[in-house]
Amino acid sequence: MTQDRPCPAAEARVPEARNFSIIAHIDHGKSTLADRLIQAAGLVSDREFRDQILDTLEIERERGITIKTQTVSLPYRAMDGQEYQLNLVDTPGHVDFSYEVSRALASCEGVLLLVDATQGVQAQTLANLYLAMEHDLAVVPVINKIDLPSADVDATRVQIDRELGLDPESALLVSAKTGEGVDGVLEAIIARIPPPSVPADDTLRALIFDAHYDSFRGVVASCRMFSGSVGSGDVIRLMSTGAAYRVEEVGLFRLQREPKARLGAGEVGYVIAGIKTVGDTRIGDTITLDSKPAAEPLAGFREAKPVVFSSLYPIASDDYPSLADALEKYKLNDAALVYTKDASAALGQGFRAGFLGLLHLEIVQERLEREFAQSLILTAPSVEYHCVLNTGTTITVDNPAHYPDPTEIEHIEEPYIRASFMLPDRYMGPVMKLCLERRGTNSDVQYPAPGRMEIRFDMPLAEVLFDFYDKLKSVTQGYGSFDYELADYRPADVVKVDILVNGERVDALSMIVHRDHARPRALKACERLKEAIPRHMFKIPIQGAVGGKIIARETIQALRKDVTAKCYGGDITRKRKLLEKQKAGKQRMKMVGSVEVPQKAFVAVLKTKDD
Repeated sequence: MTQDRPCPAAEARVPEARNFSIIAHIDHGKSTLADRLIQAAGLVSDREFRDQILDTLEIERERGITIKTQTVSLPYRAMDGQEYQLNLVDTPGHVDFSYEVSRALASCEGVLLLVDATQGVQAQTLANLYLAMEHDLAVVPVINKIDLPSADVDATRVQIDRELGLDPESALLVSAKTGEGVDGVLEAIIARIPPPSVPADDTLRALIFDAHYDSFRGVVASCRMFSGSVGSGDVIRLMSTGAAYRVEEVGLFRLQREPKARLGAGEVGYVIAGIKTVGDTRIGDTITLDSKPAAEPLAGFREAKPVVFSSLYPIASDDYPSLADALEKYKLNDAALVYTKDASAALGQGFRAGFLGLLHLEIVQERLEREFAQSLILTAPSVEYHCVLNTGTTITVDNPAHYPDPTEIEHIEEPYIRASFMLPDRYMGPVMKLCLERRGTNSDVQYPAPGRMEIRFDMPLAEVLFDFYDKLKSVTQGYGSFDYELADYRPADVVKVDILVNGERVDALSMIVHRDHARPRALKACERLKEAIPRHMFKIPIQGAVGGKIIARETIQALRKDVTAKCYGGDITRKRKLLEKQKAGKQRMKMVGSVEVPQKAFVAVLKTKDD
């Protein structure tokens, strides 16, 4: 993931530029500090200012989290009177979006590492510090939220020293909420983050680290300029595809796009070149001049490896072309999304997609629905299993529809993660219990500071997919944090659970689960289907099955007409004849009739969280 700087022999630097990022754990104040820096630079008036000004997505403002990396160029006059251009790249904090962070850091020379004075160092603080160290960046520790009554600056300094290995005395004290200490942060950026290097070679090399699609202008590519310059009218070449385009506009991000004549080495800005074919633009690609191309491209980014898989289907089958177009445009803005074509007997044509986590899946679903007006159904999330067959071959299964015949399987392996928890020591018991319930093993406990502990567990990835993060926050009253990395594959006792409606298998509702959880999950699915499928004129059994064995059942009772309503007294055999006649009619109807499963039934069963 380390970004190779393309100027090993460079002597020159751009003294007036600084490229930096803000990294931190979730809710430690990145977006708020970015707001204060933007105000200090005078980019926005007090009347036009709003909180989370860089969080442009509606979903970001609703959830109060940053999802997309955002860039802004801040003009700043230092105390010595020198003019500077500070290029800030604001990053997400959630573990699902660490890929966004790694791409942002490839365009920077330094970072502000934010630590909440009330919570101290958390799991993602450590993870983001390691990312910055991989990219060989200057790290400036900043202690935020010093205005709160519960702030403990001295204890936070101790954690910065012991857990992060940084100089605690060099940490800046800031309240992003009140603006206290922000001027000191701006001066520290200039003094402690090196200016970008510029190689003697003036060949254009620019790294695309983000992009989005504009309906009127085509692809807008966010670039870090490593060497050379580019301006309107230049003919550029994208090195991965070899396609050439004439540049229409270049400029800087100043909340809105601000055009300028040329972008030079060391700057971070955007390039618009009338690229209408979304597939031609790739995150991590190198832009060079068509007339004087670079000898080799810049090192791009390590491919994001999806860990959670789900199928996306349009509610109306006619919307399939629209969904395909929306996914292509969406992928330009989210390089971590991976998808291929898929089909289901119940739901028709769709796509099988890979995500970095369950939050990533939810965000993709919501953004497709809001920004591209798509109505979607998602199948139950699954992880990638390795199935070793009796023949000795190993196949990868991320879709229950491709699960092999159980008689052909020798054994199955599932992905394990190495989870790291940071929490106050008083919550040790509930967290250990939660992890052991989720099949956690190989626990390791450390005490990095008085009253705080770090617990490590090896856990199956499938066990943390659904509600694990919510349960962790609940048992630790919000004080526990959690980070993980993929470890390896280990043998697992998993089975495929099929859902049958009126004796017919519904392929879109199949799921691969651990054998111990098969019956509870099947029962839950049957209960939800019973609530969602309307009653028919005949009785409908809904069953959960593993292979040929039924493990769960619910029954939707038939709608019945009171055929004996006109019988007043008299012989009971007359009533019985009418009821037997009705019963025979129901049997015939059940044999020839088919059950209509409404779309809301799929949505009810395939909710990612338990009610």
